[in-house]
Amino acid sequence: MQVNATARKRILIIEDDPHIAEGIELNLSLQGHDVKVALTGIEGLEAWKQWCPHLIVLDLMLPGIDGMQILKSIRLEDERLPILILSAKVEPSDRVDGFVDGVDDYMTKPFSLEEFLLRVKRLLTRDHWQREHDDSLMVNSSEQEPYSFGANSIDFSSGQAECRAGTIQLTEQEIKLLKLFIVNKGKPLSRSKLLEIGWGYSKGTSTRTVDNYIVRFRRYFEEHPKEPRYFKSIRSLGYVFDHD
Repeated sequence: MQVNATARKRILIIEDDPHIAEGIELNLSLQGHDVKVALTGIEGLEAWKQWCPHLIVLDLMLPGIDGMQILKSIRLEDERLPILILSAKVEPSDRVDGFVDGVDDYMTKPFSLEEFLLRVKRLLTRDHWQREHDDSLMVNSSEQEPYSFGANSIDFSSGQAECRAGTIQLTEQEIKLLKLFIVNKGKPLSRSKLLEIGWGYSKGTSTRTVDNYIVRFRRYFEEHPKEPRYFKSIRSLGYVFDHD
């Protein structure tokens, strides 16, 4: 008996236009899927974490946290979840930015509903086949090579770091923030950007959370925490992670 690759799936729509969101929700429901709508970026991130959808339909221009920040945040933790951007941004550079940051497909508004449904079906089918393939190969995440800098080594599959402080079991949030720094190696990151991507906080949030994590990272990885070599401060901006 052949399994239907696109049988009932959970699809999250992150879209601030209620009319578009309702129309998509209705048509995907008629296709037999469970559908949830989030009207803001923050609601979308919370729904992704709690509901674990099989696919996300993502608008770019959202209140609070924009779609690109949502995309980056998700890709720090899940590189495989199918994401379809549905946006009024039509410039080629917008498409390029989306694909660089890990989107699977990109459609512009206004859009053909029939084409949209076909693209959703294709993404779900491809994801189903990929997961079956991975299961058949018994992919072992422990085979991933650790990330090293200086005398430090981070094994993201086990969540352990070998560093000047010894063997450290990293928390999920520490791992997420370290991945964010590594992906942006050599690029300055503002506190607000780190909060948006790393924690899902909206712009304007005032908190010392980022600073506290940097203190922790320096204690773990720096030979001289008060004279950091890897996790450096940038006055009036934020931090940059870099190494040779």
